[in-house]
Amino acid sequence: MSDDGHAHNGQGNGSVPSRQRRRFPGISSRAYEHPADRSALVALRKLSGFDTVFKALSGLLPERSLRLLFLSDSVRVSDQQFAHLNDMLRDACYILDLEKVPPMYVTQDPQPNAMCIGLDEPIIVVSTGLVELLDEEEMRAVVGHEVGHALSGHSVYRTILLFLTNLALKVAWIPLGNLAVLAIVTALREWFRKSELSADRAGLLVGQDLRASMRGLMKIAGGNHLHEMNVDAFLQQAEEYEAGGDLRDSVLKILNVLPRSHPFTTVRAAELKKWAESRDFQRIMDGHYPRSEDKDASVSDSFRESATHYADHVKSSKDPLMKLVTDLAGGAGDLGGRVRRGFDGFTSPPPPKGAPPQDAPPRDEE
Repeated sequence: MSDDGHAHNGQGNGSVPSRQRRRFPGISSRAYEHPADRSALVALRKLSGFDTVFKALSGLLPERSLRLLFLSDSVRVSDQQFAHLNDMLRDACYILDLEKVPPMYVTQDPQPNAMCIGLDEPIIVVSTGLVELLDEEEMRAVVGHEVGHALSGHSVYRTILLFLTNLALKVAWIPLGNLAVLAIVTALREWFRKSELSADRAGLLVGQDLRASMRGLMKIAGGNHLHEMNVDAFLQQAEEYEAGGDLRDSVLKILNVLPRSHPFTTVRAAELKKWAESRDFQRIMDGHYPRSEDKDASVSDSFRESATHYADHVKSSKDPLMKLVTDLAGGAGDLGGRVRRGFDGFTSPPPPKGAPPQDAPPRDEE
């Protein structure tokens, strides 16, 4: 139950654990938004032509048609339908102090998925695959995740991304038109991947159960086989992904993630665990967080925090490309040699077994 004392219905073989969850009256989305989310959004808004496209699409997108589509071909969550999801939704809005509860729909789709879309008002949509995959507390974190998107105003950009992704396919035969749309779609995807990290934090604030959030991410990655999975091993994958390989792998990581709307699940889990163990999270749980009425200092503080986060991320990253950036900033030499060696694998066949290495790098002195 929440700290207001309201009980909530359970599902399956157990009800919601009897524990209190803290509420955050007047909380601003700035409290949980990831600095990279804000940085990417600033970069997106600075993209040439984005304002023009945004203003044009805001008046043209068939939002009414979208709402009618879900109303006619999905199940609207209410006290009569998916009542346990309705309880979670109202509870999440109460905890994050979202005044208007957005409509929520369950749509038939075996793929586990959820989204928050809409221009004037957000709509939350979850797939049957997700509802069937997650348990009560895991689903609570997902609902909180989507309510976090709504509170942050992400639904507007997500709707435009969906529309432009479809448009990019339709205008693929127009060279210049396709390039312009593709540039905006790429920037929108980069921002949306970062916004998912913010929404994951909102989900944790709602569920207030890190283990449930971790289990949900693991299930999204590996299906309903928790007995075959381990949280520590799952997080180790994120560590190996971040640190492994050379410059070639860094480029492949970028190419792999570009077409995706969501970050990789291991990366999301690692980022969320790091935040859950931070002083920032504890301060929010103690009741010290930015309020929605505190708007004056928010912009400058956000820019400063985003810049600091990016600098810290580059310095501490184990990714080979990020290490190269750090070394360049510190004045390290032999750039040509390091880049050439890093990308040799893309252009040269591997040397035969037993052959002496070509252009072997000098040994680093510890």
